[in-house]
Amino acid sequence: MSGREGQRGSFRKEATSSALWPEVADYLAHLRIERGSSTNTLASYERDLCRYAAYLSSRGVESPAAVDTGHVADYLQAVTTGADEGSLLAERSVARMLASVRGLHKYWAQEGRAGFDAANDVAAPTLAQSLPKALTVDQVTRLIDTPDAATPLGLRDQALLEFLYATGARIGEAVALDVDDVHSLQATGQEGLVLVRVTGKGNKQRMVPLGRMAQKALGDYLTAGRPALAETSPGRPRRNSPALFVNKLGGRLSRQSAWEMLRKTAQAAELSDVVSPHTLRHSCATHMLEAGADIRTVQELLGHASVTTTQIYTKVTAETLQETYLTAHPRAL
Repeated sequence: MSGREGQRGSFRKEATSSALWPEVADYLAHLRIERGSSTNTLASYERDLCRYAAYLSSRGVESPAAVDTGHVADYLQAVTTGADEGSLLAERSVARMLASVRGLHKYWAQEGRAGFDAANDVAAPTLAQSLPKALTVDQVTRLIDTPDAATPLGLRDQALLEFLYATGARIGEAVALDVDDVHSLQATGQEGLVLVRVTGKGNKQRMVPLGRMAQKALGDYLTAGRPALAETSPGRPRRNSPALFVNKLGGRLSRQSAWEMLRKTAQAAELSDVVSPHTLRHSCATHMLEAGADIRTVQELLGHASVTTTQIYTKVTAETLQETYLTAHPRAL
């Protein structure tokens, strides 16, 4: 680890003992109570603002009104160079950090705790646009076929991988699902259609469909995999978890465990160098657009608040088209 060891704990101690912390804590309470921010969002803001408050305290700042634009600009320089004795942050992390700081100063200005918004005129670093990496359809098939479907854990892993690719859901969204979030529409005459209620960022819910192969994998898991994982065994009490995807003890599968499963499965499928937590999400979006899906449909499926976020995948498919053209057309080169 570059910078100080145990960064998060050290910054927190300095921040919470500063004169400025009650004002920061009030903003975090505003996010939690009035804005309804999720637990993960709050944890991210608190982590960022602990480091910021510790920095301001080291500069002798004791109130929101004492912060000026120079403090904010100098802080961004400090986290970029590690001058505050913390880990050096990359451009994308600095941009995220600035978003947290901007939210804080905007709140202070609106509440009259500062005479102006000290972060308003501080420019974010220019980010080099990195294109998401997608697997080929054959690679996705290889990944999904890797778990041993003869075991309860294998059935679970295969169902989770099929679900992630079928819906483009984030891993965190998948492990947060309950069994009751899966809805079969056979009773309404729409036989063969299964919808899943997914809760995304900002607790926004969306209904996503499951294709035939994902339905089969999920059905096999619910029939033979999940009951075996949730059943009572000697020395292990029954959990009775409502979770759709459970661990070997019958409790809810954690995001960390799901990511570790994906990592190990990718390694076994000899795909470890191209698989990340978002790979199946990227692959789902890219493959749908390549097959002619409307960008608004993909936006809805992925739960993007703005279509601008989804448009990055159109660049991916355009670059794929260019690469294929240069390779295949006899007069391209």
